[in-house]
Amino acid sequence: MKRVCVFLGSNPGSKPVYAEAARATGRELARRGLATVYGGSNVGLMRELADAALAAGGEVLGVIPEALRRKEIAHPGLTELRVVGSMHERKALMAELSDAFIALPGGLGTLEELCEILTWAQLGFHRKPCGLLDVAGYYTRLNAFLDTAVDEGFVMGPHRGMLLSAQAPGALLDRFADYTPPTVNKWIERAQGL
Repeated sequence: MKRVCVFLGSNPGSKPVYAEAARATGRELARRGLATVYGGSNVGLMRELADAALAAGGEVLGVIPEALRRKEIAHPGLTELRVVGSMHERKALMAELSDAFIALPGGLGTLEELCEILTWAQLGFHRKPCGLLDVAGYYTRLNAFLDTAVDEGFVMGPHRGMLLSAQAPGALLDRFADYTPPTVNKWIERAQGL
């Protein structure tokens, strides 16, 4: 594992603990010699992550669509900033560049990025670890929803297990190091021989 993609809010959220978690993640990635890949923004939790990783001597690669760069949202001090044409290109390049994925607290964009990369893993398009940094119980209800999806027959248990969760960045990265992706067919009926 050389690069970790972090999905997180372009807003700071309502609790100071969210910003501290973003900073702690940036510092931990740098401490382990892992490059940070993120959305390239200079606002909200995204800025906190990038600034902390850079201050700790880490490499930070941002990927931002031209439309957002033109709004002067791009971080000016990254190791590298790649400008792409669309949000779709942004997500594809971030996935290509990264060996693992972490979601910190965020809004609709963070959730959308996480769900897409997790779906790609479920379909076997990649075998990279995915995880939630569950800061102050932020993802408790999402984890409960995914458990319900298993109970109701929409997600297989091994696929549910693909989304790791921890409350501290170091613990989550340790879980990534031990991760073995499942080798289960996505379609429940086929897996059950129906």
